[in-house]
Amino acid sequence: MLRFTSRRNRPEMAVTVPFSLFISKPACPFPFPSPPHRRKFRALTVTMASSPSSSSSRSDGDEEKPTKLVTFLGKGGSGKTTSAVFAAQHYARAGLNTCLVIHSQDPTAEHLLDCKIGPAPVTCNSNLSAVRLETTKMLLEPLKRLKEADARLNLTQGVLEGVVGEELGVLPGMDSIFSLFALERYVRFTGIKSPRNHQRERYDIVVYDGISSEETLRLIAASSKARLYLKYFRSIAEKTDLGRLAGPSIIGLVDDAMSLTDSQSVLNSNTSTRIWDTLEEMLLRGSSAFLEQHKFGCFIVMDPHNPVSVDSAIRYWGRTIQSGGQVSGAFGISSLDPSEDSNEKVKGLSPMPFAFIPHLSFCSRPDWNSVMLNSASRQSQELLSLPSSSHSNVMAPVKFDAAKKSVTLLMPGFDKSEIKLYQYRGGSELLVEAGDQRRVISLPSDIQGKVAGAKFVDRSLVITMR
Repeated sequence: MLRFTSRRNRPEMAVTVPFSLFISKPACPFPFPSPPHRRKFRALTVTMASSPSSSSSRSDGDEEKPTKLVTFLGKGGSGKTTSAVFAAQHYARAGLNTCLVIHSQDPTAEHLLDCKIGPAPVTCNSNLSAVRLETTKMLLEPLKRLKEADARLNLTQGVLEGVVGEELGVLPGMDSIFSLFALERYVRFTGIKSPRNHQRERYDIVVYDGISSEETLRLIAASSKARLYLKYFRSIAEKTDLGRLAGPSIIGLVDDAMSLTDSQSVLNSNTSTRIWDTLEEMLLRGSSAFLEQHKFGCFIVMDPHNPVSVDSAIRYWGRTIQSGGQVSGAFGISSLDPSEDSNEKVKGLSPMPFAFIPHLSFCSRPDWNSVMLNSASRQSQELLSLPSSSHSNVMAPVKFDAAKKSVTLLMPGFDKSEIKLYQYRGGSELLVEAGDQRRVISLPSDIQGKVAGAKFVDRSLVITMR
């Protein structure tokens, strides 16, 4: 039963939704596309205009195209790390300055790259660097900056100076928070420049292999969810006696110590109101970036021979949409016997583009020249190289129809019993709850109103307004 709740009138109205999500068997597998042209793939670059050397030497003041973040989701053991390394090799060989960011102690990437990966970027081969995020080390830098800011503002009267960062351990939740800040240093989705003494090399592509798919989903949703928290914190700071008393000092400390700002940033020279406004703009830019496929690419990875893995992939597709992102395609790891590979087993992912990544043996170091030139890898390389326009039309997460006054939400992998709709601010927004995730849909003026009904059609939820 799909339930719709209007908080204005309190009583709930249950809307029964027929649900027909199933995986059908296709008549034949997908044909393999023709080999790609031997050229740099301009469609998937976001900073192709300059060479790696010139991009790293360019000053922060110069206008630069954004770095593209690429990540992979899937059930544990499905091949996410293998796919991440394969993608990093592909982008690097296409002439893009690429950085593989690993956030785990798993040595798989080191084995596949034959390269020791540490907390500082290390060059593995031409155009390809790799770095391992370690939270115990990442928490030291923000603490240092807080101490420096406190020394200038004298907010804690020297108490913060006595905190020894090396004694601090990692608490639950810290991995996600610090990985978010670390990735921002590489991709700069918020648009705030790093301090001059913390400049990093500019990359065309950053491939992120997170701790788990769950943590990566939280990372994708972080900016959009933080905007709501910021709104309420700002209300407390501006409308309560406690907030008006403590707010300016706290916001001043945050302003002075944030690792994403420098002394020339607008944050340091404006009132608290402007600081709040700038923080809101930062989060808005960050959340919007995950919907722009020239800035963010998310791929689902599965074992096509395992029905549970395929079902999990469909579920991650829907959860990515609920988190505020879009999925660009799906990969399966080829079996030892290529004749067993068939796209028939993943027909449930249609119309999402799908390709197989060649099987890589862990008994010896892979020969990447042979792997990348192998005909079995052509389809997967072409999928990684698809232009953004190839994905957006067939997999739009939200569609508005003013004539029918309806909203169509793409929600693969969810059962009707998991979905609830709420309206809190009249008829201008829809709050969609599915599983353990929520997202807010802002409605165009010609569609705004109360929910009249909802039903599932081809893996999408069609909501009619009145």
